[in-house]
Amino acid sequence: MEHAGLVAPNAVNVDLEVVEVTRQNENHGEVEEVKKIKGGWKTAYILLANQALATLAFFGVGVNLVLFLTRVLRQDSADAANAVSMWTGTVYLFSLVGAFLSDSYWGRYLTCTIFQLFFVLGLGLLSMTSWLFLIKPEGCGGEHSTCMEPSSWGVRLFYLSIYMVAFGYGGHQPTLATFGADQFDNKTIKNNHSREAFFSYFYFALNVGSLFSNTVLVYYEDSGMWTMGFGVSLASAVIALISFLAGHRRYRYVQACGNPIIRVIQVFVATVRKWKVRPANGSQLYEVDGVESAIKGSRKIKYTNEFRFMDKAATITKEGSEPESQWRLCTVTQVEEAKCVLRMMPVWLCTIIYSVVFTQMASLFVEQGDVMNNEIGKFHLPAATMSVFDIFSVLICTGLYRSVLVPLAGKLSGNPKGLSELQRMGVGLIIGMLAMFAAGVTELERLRRVTPGDKSSSLSIFCQIPQYVLVGASEVFMYVGQLEFFNGQAPDGIKSFGSSLCMASISFGNYFSSIMVKLVMVITARDGEPGWIPNNLNIGHMDRFFFLIAVLTALDLVLYVFCARWYKGFEVDETENIESQEDNEMVNRV
Repeated sequence: MEHAGLVAPNAVNVDLEVVEVTRQNENHGEVEEVKKIKGGWKTAYILLANQALATLAFFGVGVNLVLFLTRVLRQDSADAANAVSMWTGTVYLFSLVGAFLSDSYWGRYLTCTIFQLFFVLGLGLLSMTSWLFLIKPEGCGGEHSTCMEPSSWGVRLFYLSIYMVAFGYGGHQPTLATFGADQFDNKTIKNNHSREAFFSYFYFALNVGSLFSNTVLVYYEDSGMWTMGFGVSLASAVIALISFLAGHRRYRYVQACGNPIIRVIQVFVATVRKWKVRPANGSQLYEVDGVESAIKGSRKIKYTNEFRFMDKAATITKEGSEPESQWRLCTVTQVEEAKCVLRMMPVWLCTIIYSVVFTQMASLFVEQGDVMNNEIGKFHLPAATMSVFDIFSVLICTGLYRSVLVPLAGKLSGNPKGLSELQRMGVGLIIGMLAMFAAGVTELERLRRVTPGDKSSSLSIFCQIPQYVLVGASEVFMYVGQLEFFNGQAPDGIKSFGSSLCMASISFGNYFSSIMVKLVMVITARDGEPGWIPNNLNIGHMDRFFFLIAVLTALDLVLYVFCARWYKGFEVDETENIESQEDNEMVNRV
């Protein structure tokens, strides 16, 4: 079959839903034109599978990383927890890099491809490094086997490889989320509902992918089979990349809109230059004529009267001939884009403390479980395996939310979405606070059942189930709500940036957690005291650290409620009623 009319991925117009293709009529030898659908759930499923496979690969490294650092690289507990927090924070910080390149220059498809290549290369280097330099003697790194002192070259290559993994996965994930939402155009109510559902399924796929890593892979790694575990992660990442590339002809592509950072800076520069100018009324501000905005691929945004001082940037002065430079005169849409960023920032800042809660699962929860009774008969249960209860909680709560809570809350509130994104995020903060309280209570009970001289407490590791389940439930409300909120509230030109704010929240939460651990140890480890989180957790008070996070989350909740009540979204300046676009869905299929 010969295809005609296919355009380069990053040059396709934002409203493109179908492409013209030609085929030879087998009966009459005539060439006829047909229409082939692009985007929709068929391509979304490919991207969801890609997310599941990539997440399997990522958590194959991340879920047991704290134990690798303590057992193979011989780091102390607090140092290992900080190293994991810093690494995880860097993973999601790179999401901002991916979002910037995606929105500005490369487009979603090319950005996902390049970052996945780095992801694969990083996993390959990690597998080779652990095999050749670190796992000496072979099979070491289990609970009862000690590895030789690692070589300096081996440690350097190890950190290079895991930060390549961080770069690849971090830049890929938020761009993939936005690319998946792009598969549904926003001109029909049905597609708008599909876009919202996609984010729930995206987080569902993430947890399905991590399920294998948190059960099978974590067991083999805990037994000292680190190289095999990293190899499985590499294979999963390769399959994810191949499947992603295989669907390139069916994807719906959105055009890159130029550098959003420059556009936002231009607004502030123009505002400062006109600081003494009185802002004009909304109807008198500068905007280009026609349906399209001056930002390529972005729709016009209606004027809002918040942050009135920024209207100076779009105010036409009385100088007669205003320079065309955007550093002096910006359109209403460009100014509103900058306003959207400012409006989202307070809400985003309030989500960082929740990410401190979330990051404990990969660090202190694992260390806590490692010194509990984790024997089931003759079977040794790896501490990191407990995160499977978080995964099951996410999977179950996602299904219950969409099938039970949304219809019920919709009837009670009159909102067809059930709870708004901001309300869901508030519920996530409350449940996250309860999770930290449960972790503190578990640690208190663990310390009460410690026998002097023993490494582990007699308290069963299954007492950690409540804290994992509560974190999982809070994720459904917080992170799915974040994905929908920041993507939906971001204008066309910064969609990937909006999705990346969710990942950046996790990043800064990890950094803040690392700072908290260091400060707590500096303050509490004085006058011969071991501190709250010493290398030997049985003489520490990690429970107090968990309670401290719970208190900070409660204070953050109060601030969040204020910011959520203050927040007001933007409106796109549509020239056509959304309902009139329903007929566009009726196209012929090949």
